[in-house]
Amino acid sequence: MTATGTFGLSTEARNLQWLLGNLVEEVPGVRSVAVVSSDGLMLLSSDPATQQATTVAADAGRPDGPRGSSADLATIVSGIGSLTIGAARLMDGGGVKQTMVAMEEGSVFVMSISDGSLLGVHATPDCDMSVVAYHMALFVGRAGHVLTPEVRSELRKSMESAQ
Repeated sequence: MTATGTFGLSTEARNLQWLLGNLVEEVPGVRSVAVVSSDGLMLLSSDPATQQATTVAADAGRPDGPRGSSADLATIVSGIGSLTIGAARLMDGGGVKQTMVAMEEGSVFVMSISDGSLLGVHATPDCDMSVVAYHMALFVGRAGHVLTPEVRSELRKSMESAQ
């Protein structure tokens, strides 16, 4: 888990970290996960490939850094969320529930949680998209009522202190 430890966090914040960890551990093909606030700040992340990503990036001749990690995912999720919300407004389509981008080497899934918060998942190309979407919906259903302004603020401070 990329977020800080559970010391000093409320029960709700610890439960959200646990739910995110379960999403990564239980769903085959998930590379990284990020929960992003409406203003684009990462609230939670769980990146199972963090240690491997640096090695793979170095082997591939890419510069070291968070490429493909939850830090990059948070930026991408925020951008996709903003773009799709704008498109929905232009088309009078109502609220955006989910977005999926399928690429040759993977997929990115974005799902609305509450109050503009978003859940983003980066998955492998061979993942079962319906299974990923199902588990994301479970997370959103469980996290939506817990992700209050107070908990979002607590998680944001926790992420800032980890950096």
